[in-house]
Amino acid sequence: MGLLSNKNKEVLLGPLSVNNPVVVQMLGICSALAVTSKLEPAIVMGISVTAVVAFANVIISLLRNTIPNRIRIIVQLVVVAALVTIVSEVLKAFAYDVNKQLSVFVGLIITNCILMGRLEAFALGNGPWESFLDGIGNGIGYALILVIVGFFRELLGSGTLLGIQVIPQAFYDLGYVNNGLMILPPMALIVIAVIIWVHRIKNKELQEN
Repeated sequence: MGLLSNKNKEVLLGPLSVNNPVVVQMLGICSALAVTSKLEPAIVMGISVTAVVAFANVIISLLRNTIPNRIRIIVQLVVVAALVTIVSEVLKAFAYDVNKQLSVFVGLIITNCILMGRLEAFALGNGPWESFLDGIGNGIGYALILVIVGFFRELLGSGTLLGIQVIPQAFYDLGYVNNGLMILPPMALIVIAVIIWVHRIKNKELQEN
């Protein structure tokens, strides 16, 4: 079996659309609400979760035949906690301002349902390479939704992207006003709902009969 066989391609690419962890599996929505008022923290959180879930998948896959079933959850939590700690320290060292914006939500990556879901559903039953691809796919699928939500919330709520003014000053001179509601957490839920609606329209097989 090749490194990118049809099965592995499905494992990697499936979470980007038809099996997206946020809009299809409804996982990780809480953090999507909390860190998407600006685009930059949304991108950083997406990258952080992708790294943690990919390497956690690999580690648990390598250990899967040696972990006693009765303590597998504890082992998974220890692995995830260690990886989250590493990510947190890296952010403090190289992206301190963004780390401050993310606040406690970096540490709360350990509670992200996507992580434990992939460890239980995939890494415990598959090899390291397949588990790595599954982690990357689900992480990017999660990050993609965060970036879309963060893009529209920052653009419409603040008129900026990555802190750079995008909407011309001339628009404001003509009476344009930023939509302050967009930077409030409830609007993240509404934006995600719109994404789910559009996604279901394009993927009719996901619609309930």
